[in-house]
Amino acid sequence: MPRIEPLVPPYSPAVDRALRRWMPPGVPHEPLRLFRVLHRHPELASRMFALGAGLLGHGLLPAADRELVIARVTARSGCAYEWGVHAATLAPQAGLGPEQIRATTDPDTGANPSSLSERHAALLVAVDELHDTAHLSEPAWDALRAHYEDAQLLEFLVLAGWYRAISYLANGLLLEEEPWAEPFPVAP
Repeated sequence: MPRIEPLVPPYSPAVDRALRRWMPPGVPHEPLRLFRVLHRHPELASRMFALGAGLLGHGLLPAADRELVIARVTARSGCAYEWGVHAATLAPQAGLGPEQIRATTDPDTGANPSSLSERHAALLVAVDELHDTAHLSEPAWDALRAHYEDAQLLEFLVLAGWYRAISYLANGLLLEEEPWAEPFPVAP
């Protein structure tokens, strides 16, 4: 049971409009639990929408790279909720296959990235370093620099931090996974 209950229909007209903005057109699902909880504080939700929508819809990173970063950050943060939402929807749309998505939950993938491109391996190593230390070593930075321009590097850092914040939010609220989300893999 979540610590703060998501709003349930019928929504006020303002909340209904806001929730529709947060969901892509034609999505057959109820607005995400996370969005419905955030709208208990509409001003905060509105401020968060601008950055979240900008990162997802107007970013400079290739979509597959963005989704790989999101999956690794949320996996490392133990955020089954957000990992499952992206693994079920945005990651496949970005061209990531099931093996690539599942690899983001394996703590050894960053150190042994045999199934990943050099660019994607550099992303995972950088996410792992940021997660563990809140810093990037020169080798990790140089590996990213080989593939990305300055604006993309800035976006990567903000993206990783944003999804760490989203993970804190979903984990802190004890949000239940969406019924249609990809189940978070259980360690063998």
